[in-house]
Amino acid sequence: MSRQDTAPGASAAIGAALYGLATRAARRLPRDMSLTSAATLATLDRTGPRRITDLAAVEGVTQPAMTALVRVMEESGLVERRGDPSDKRVTLVCLTEAGASYVRTRHQAGIHAFARLIGGLTGAEVKALVAALPALEHLAELESRDRERPKR
Repeated sequence: MSRQDTAPGASAAIGAALYGLATRAARRLPRDMSLTSAATLATLDRTGPRRITDLAAVEGVTQPAMTALVRVMEESGLVERRGDPSDKRVTLVCLTEAGASYVRTRHQAGIHAFARLIGGLTGAEVKALVAALPALEHLAELESRDRERPKR
């Protein structure tokens, strides 16, 4: 079925369901760190070392706010600053092993939380989710690409 064949409003209905699920899932996450901090760590895990200005653009915060956030995460041992080997004038923010471990642990906790919820679905509902996996993975890829593009 092509996008043009979908019933009017299907994209909005799917968007509303996914948004509702994502916001409820975000509310259930541990409150040991702000969502921006956790998102910044996840970005570093996914993309590797970044400049503070790049992180600020990707996370949608000001450069001074990201600088303060990085300082707190640095003091917590989750990130460190290193010189850029290709440009000695540039400092990059990098995940430490503790930061990478935090991201992995949080990721696994999210997977387990959804797995518990999925355990309450019917067989037909699980089958429908399995059939939707390629589309959901593609949607995540599109969102990730869009998120990595700095907003101007």
